[in-house]
Amino acid sequence: MRAPAFWWPAPPLPIARLLQPFGSIYGAFTARRMGAAGYAPASPVICVGNFTAGGAGKTPTAIALASRLRDMGLAPAFLTRGYGGRLRGPVLLGVDAEADAEFTHADVGDEPLLLARHAPVAVARDRRAGVEALANAGVAADALIMDDGLQNPSLAKTLTFAVVDGETGVGNGLCLPAGPLRAPLPRQWPHVDAVIVIGEGAGGEAVARAARALGKRVFAARIEPDPDAARLVRGKRVFAFAGIGRPQKFFDMLTDIGADVVATRSFGDHMPFTPGQIAAIEDEARQGELLPVTTEKDAVRLATLTAAPDLRASVAIIPVRVAFEDEDGLRDYLAAQLALQARAPDAASAHSGP
Repeated sequence: MRAPAFWWPAPPLPIARLLQPFGSIYGAFTARRMGAAGYAPASPVICVGNFTAGGAGKTPTAIALASRLRDMGLAPAFLTRGYGGRLRGPVLLGVDAEADAEFTHADVGDEPLLLARHAPVAVARDRRAGVEALANAGVAADALIMDDGLQNPSLAKTLTFAVVDGETGVGNGLCLPAGPLRAPLPRQWPHVDAVIVIGEGAGGEAVARAARALGKRVFAARIEPDPDAARLVRGKRVFAFAGIGRPQKFFDMLTDIGADVVATRSFGDHMPFTPGQIAAIEDEARQGELLPVTTEKDAVRLATLTAAPDLRASVAIIPVRVAFEDEDGLRDYLAAQLALQARAPDAASAHSGP
């Protein structure tokens, strides 16, 4: 989906106020559901979620945390529902390369295919079934990273990070469909241990202040492009296209690294490309002598589109990573939280958060 523009202005616009009663019902239902007790796996569960619908950078953050855990000598694995895929799962990726080749984004979604480049992944609508599938396959995970799922109560979480877009924060502060919140913010805070604010902006600063007032840890982070990929587009006239939570963030990043962004095309998050859409991009890029540029996540969906051989051959793909301002502080925090889990193995079963 593409987030409606009226979600972000504060105070809320009249259309948001009109939808607010529906948001109150939706938010109350979600908040009540978040309080249910979940299954506690043998390994600690680190949830990477967000307060709102839409992209805040959860998947690159999950990948970044997996990298830090490996640096600590641990073996992480990912849990994801596979948004946008047709299979309910459990499906394992990143365990057997030949088996991985059988699946496309249409089967499991685009994000699991990215995650599988970094660690084993269990794709399952039923998160407990995903945990069990990893165990049955002999995947010895020291930590399970749940990509999304702050509002999902199926598993007991050891540690929950809420990822916040620094520019938009929590938008107008209302619940779906009136605003971007999945549940009222006061009802979500008890289920969150720490906040990761990606990028700068008043919205993120407001959430960070609220988190600190509640005694939550706050980590500042930023999205950085792959340096080698950045050099490929620096100084080039480009046609940028993206189907992510907020495509404008990608377009702005290209400008920041020195690309001349002549044309852009935005698509809904996770939305499959059609041959007609790709043909239009190919034609406009060719006529304008522009370099087509897209995100790594979009490239996953583009890879299986047989109607786009020319574009696939010419497009520049820009992978990104999440960099933390306080790397040492983050590692110390992870080590301390996981050590607490090791010293108190019954803590997870006592945790009733989502």
